[in-house]
Amino acid sequence: MEFTVKSGNPEKQRTACLALGVYESRRLTPAAEQFDTACGGALGNLLRRGDLEGKIGQSLLLFNLPGTLCERVLLVGCGREREVDDRRFRQIMHHAAAALNETAAAEVVIYLTDLVVKGRELNWKIRQIVEAFEEARYRSDALKSKKDAPRRFPRKIILSVPGRRELPGGERAVREGVAIAAGVKLTRDLGNLPPNLCTPAYLAEQAQTLAQEFPALRVEVLEETDLERLGMGALLAVTRGSAQPAKLIRLEYRQGPAMRKPYVLVGKGVTFDTGGISLKPGEGMDEMKFDMCGAASVLGTLRACMELQLPLNVIGLIPAVENMPGGRASRPGDIVTSLSGQTIEILNTDAEGRLILCDALTYAERDEPAAVIDIATLTGACIIALGRHPHGLFSNHPPLAHALQAAAHTAYDRVWELPLWEDYQEGLDSNFADMANVAGNRDGGAIMGACFLSRFAKKFHWAHLDIAGTAWKTGKAKGATGRPVPLLTQYLLDRAAEAEREDGRAAH
Repeated sequence: MEFTVKSGNPEKQRTACLALGVYESRRLTPAAEQFDTACGGALGNLLRRGDLEGKIGQSLLLFNLPGTLCERVLLVGCGREREVDDRRFRQIMHHAAAALNETAAAEVVIYLTDLVVKGRELNWKIRQIVEAFEEARYRSDALKSKKDAPRRFPRKIILSVPGRRELPGGERAVREGVAIAAGVKLTRDLGNLPPNLCTPAYLAEQAQTLAQEFPALRVEVLEETDLERLGMGALLAVTRGSAQPAKLIRLEYRQGPAMRKPYVLVGKGVTFDTGGISLKPGEGMDEMKFDMCGAASVLGTLRACMELQLPLNVIGLIPAVENMPGGRASRPGDIVTSLSGQTIEILNTDAEGRLILCDALTYAERDEPAAVIDIATLTGACIIALGRHPHGLFSNHPPLAHALQAAAHTAYDRVWELPLWEDYQEGLDSNFADMANVAGNRDGGAIMGACFLSRFAKKFHWAHLDIAGTAWKTGKAKGATGRPVPLLTQYLLDRAAEAEREDGRAAH
């Protein structure tokens, strides 16, 4: 699917299909009004007959309207004009994409960019349309012997802008949307794979494949012997019961000034989580293949970053393991020594994500990072606290938390900050080691997981994203979402813009 931007009047577009908006109570959007005037009021006549009310989810496909150059016109319901916010705009675009995919039109010119969205400008709308249309055509049927029925997606999507002055900004928004969509797709593809295929070794192979596609990326894979030599006792404790060897995958993208500190993304890569000896209930355990979505989001974000050729230094760290019960598996009561030298009493082997992340966080110190963000499907407690809409956000550095909140707002990939007060830390006290890996009760489970990680992030600015409720959907729509790739990519876009401003000030 090719996306471009173009300025011009709707009635002058010689195209297979024109997409126009209709607000509730059958009110045409500005572009639709202009088109209606050119075709002698044909749209208004249809709406007065009650063929389309304009509610979100409604659409009407028209053919051969008089006085126009387009073959078809798709009228898209946009709801109440004053109520079009971020969420409703995304809904409108998903419905528009679904309706367009049912047509045979190879090319579509979209005038839905004229919708007024509270607090949003044109380029935001363009990027959201690109992401929504790419999401609408996503399929996960690679392993089906009979593929889903093929659908005729438009090959070219042209997005309208008011005039020539808006073309450069619109083209940039398209590039960003396409890059983010590519990163989201990679993340979803990896998350949706079954655990018998997507193993730690497979994740390492995917990182190396990415490096072959993008020469700016360097990949290093540390094997279990390397991890033992380093002293990553916490990470290795998780993998002991599995026949799949653990990996620590390091991805390095350096396109910023050599002296500029890198941003480090650490993604939890548990390719399947049985809970180990602290075995999970059987119901829904198949969804534990999604426990590597943090790792997948690091790969997806780096892909987007490289597609955009961001002038930054970014490092991805992926501790990849499988958590299985077995004769060599770690037991509740075991004590291990982490890479930091701190000892950990393992009270629950199902709190394994924090064990692999804590060693990866300590490993990140050697890069002297500007900031470290870990991304993990860490706790079911985060779903209880926040539901499945925002990622849980924790940070030891308020400016970093604020930067992530700003990026989340821009990307419409939302977060909600939870506290990391010192009051919680005593819950991890152990009589036999420096700390336990879980608290003695279930209070504030998401916070306790973050408190544990914070003990290994004292030497740098750090944020933790708990994506347990957002990385995948359950039920009929079961599958990976690709989040938080939009948030992380926007965070890096913001850092690139910040660096450009700093360089500009230094030059003057």
